[in-house]
Amino acid sequence: MITSKTNAKAGRVVLSIPKTIWMGSMFLLTLVGGWYTFSFSTFAVFAVTTVISLCLGHSIGMHRRLIHKSYQCPIWLEYLFVHLGVIVGLAGPIGMIKTHDMRDWAQRQSDCHDYFGHKQPMWKDFIWQIFCDVRLKHSPSFNIEKSVSNDRFYNWMEATWMLQQLPLAVLLFTLGGLEWVIWGVCVRVSISVLGHWMIGYFAHNHGARDWHVENANVQGHNVPFAALLTMGESYHNNHHAFPGSANLGLEKGQIDIGWLVLKGLAKLGLVWDLVLPEHLPERDELKRL
Repeated sequence: MITSKTNAKAGRVVLSIPKTIWMGSMFLLTLVGGWYTFSFSTFAVFAVTTVISLCLGHSIGMHRRLIHKSYQCPIWLEYLFVHLGVIVGLAGPIGMIKTHDMRDWAQRQSDCHDYFGHKQPMWKDFIWQIFCDVRLKHSPSFNIEKSVSNDRFYNWMEATWMLQQLPLAVLLFTLGGLEWVIWGVCVRVSISVLGHWMIGYFAHNHGARDWHVENANVQGHNVPFAALLTMGESYHNNHHAFPGSANLGLEKGQIDIGWLVLKGLAKLGLVWDLVLPEHLPERDELKRL
């Protein structure tokens, strides 16, 4: 909700103590513990848990379902996918919606703070995005839909999102000891959050564009080399053009693993009503390049 005073530009970046403690400890445990516990089995644990949490959790659960409602599914499956998204380590479900919607809104304005558009040098943007928050002087207010704000599961998940690593940590410790915990939790969270920032930086500054959103200060770019690692999320120009689409790989040769997983789940009857660009309302401001 905006007013005549709402402004996406005026504001300042401030250090976030929770972010600094959370990510600082994850980075430290990764650098120290990861070095001394590396093995084939620990790397395999890291790879498997990362793929599951990023694809089913962050991409399919948090982004395409919870935030954009680009497909329908049973509520138990939504809860499962969103939980997997929470253990990526970025934020809780409500925090992710607020962060995403604030950034989305700011980028669509004619001007916005450099924080939202990743416009500072890479080293500075890393510090800003990983350890800081932006405080606008005249920020919009957000009214999250009742289906989320009144949901007990999501409110519990939001209040305990950092602690959601514990069940996985206990399972990994039981199966493989402390080494598996370090690589299945600390290394995974560190690399996932670092990768999320890095792709965000490149996807708003470098890469091909097939679409242009007029009057938007920040444009999305496609980063093909990261498509497999990000489950298709790096086709960010496509996403800026059609944010409600369940398929992000819209052009020939663009492979979107998240979309392939959704199609497989649709064949099993677990998801339905998958949204594609042709199902979305036309946007006068969207122009094909």
